[in-house]
Amino acid sequence: MTDVRWASAGELPGLAEIEIAADGVFAQVGIVFPPGTTMVEEVEDPSRVLVAGDPPVGFAMVGWVDGQVHLDQLAVHPDHGRRGVGGSLLEAVCAHALAEGASAVTLTTFRDVPWNAPWYARRGFAVLGEEEWGPELAALVAHERELGIELAPRVVMRRLL
Repeated sequence: MTDVRWASAGELPGLAEIEIAADGVFAQVGIVFPPGTTMVEEVEDPSRVLVAGDPPVGFAMVGWVDGQVHLDQLAVHPDHGRRGVGGSLLEAVCAHALAEGASAVTLTTFRDVPWNAPWYARRGFAVLGEEEWGPELAALVAHERELGIELAPRVVMRRLL
């Protein structure tokens, strides 16, 4: 179990390196993300980012969508993968959501990438049909498509708390 805590403001810039390294792993399944800033580079509020390790080897970025906690990004540096870091971060996100009064955590992810939708499904997440999306979630999916993130089939998933 990896220690998970809230990021400090000074740690935010260094998290981009973790996200870039984690995104690079997708190349093995034919997914190459468009150039541009990473998601974590656009965050200025450390209270939206949980980190694992000191110095951090992974992070989870959260927000609120349709009144529920939404996992915007989960990234673990590949050098520290397959050691439970991602699972520790995910459980910390769910514990935070519960403490904040949310009844669920939502996310968007690649349907067929083994460490995406199947990994989340093993941890209690289920695919949400489009008819179950709230207006903010629908707008988020549309925004992801505009950014060119949908390079392979994606799904929306939810874990009830």
